Amino acid sequence: MAEIPIRAAILEAERDTWQRIARPGTWFDGPTRVAIAAESRHAPGCTLCAERKAALSPYAIDGTHENLDGLPAAMVEIIHRVITDPARLRRQWYDEILASGLAETAYVEMVGVVASTVAMDTFARTMGLPETSLPEPGPGAPTQSRPAGVKPGDAWVPWVAPDDTTGPEADLYNEGDSNIRRALTSVPDEQRGFFSIVSAFYLSGRETRDFSAEHRAITRSQIELLAGRVSALNECFY
Repeated sequence: MAEIPIRAAILEAERDTWQRIARPGTWFDGPTRVAIAAESRHAPGCTLCAERKAALSPYAIDGTHENLDGLPAAMVEIIHRVITDPARLRRQWYDEILASGLAETAYVEMVGVVASTVAMDTFARTMGLPETSLPEPGPGAPTQSRPAGVKPGDAWVPWVAPDDTTGPEADLYNEGDSNIRRALTSVPDEQRGFFSIVSAFYLSGRETRDFSAEHRAITRSQIELLAGRVSALNECFY
């Protein structure tokens, strides 16, 4: 049990996140999504990743990832690189991943599951709690539904721009239209799920733009100081 009380919204986000990861997604079934989460936890201990991280260029080091043997090599490469050295990913690497046969939208779904897993596990470590046991995968097949408005944008991955949101995707920008919100929109459920975590752990889009009130136990200035410091340490260039 954590020594500091945890807000109900965070506990709810944690529960919903693990349930979402266990369910069939858009391009992957439940067992594959849980396997992605498991590999996300395994990646930090990979020797190849450590050697690449220490090298002047990660692309100068060949080898095989130490992995759990549950996913294809290209998917393992994505998970390990996104977890251990995301600041040095480059477009050629992304293009080579797609050339292996993985669809752009499948890549986006993977990133969503990885990011959600990291958020949950990082919070647990910060609070001095053990990692939550991974959920049992749910039954069913992925929907394989691609939003009608998906098109190339200013990022590597395609997205649904605010002007292209219609029908089921009409809610994607209810909380703002920053590029970071656009990144996962080609797989809408991942975008919605990840930003439900953001709203619980940080601030909602509405709260971010509201400087007339303090929405957390610490002030907005303290929140942004922490966010900026963590971003710098993680080499987040956004």
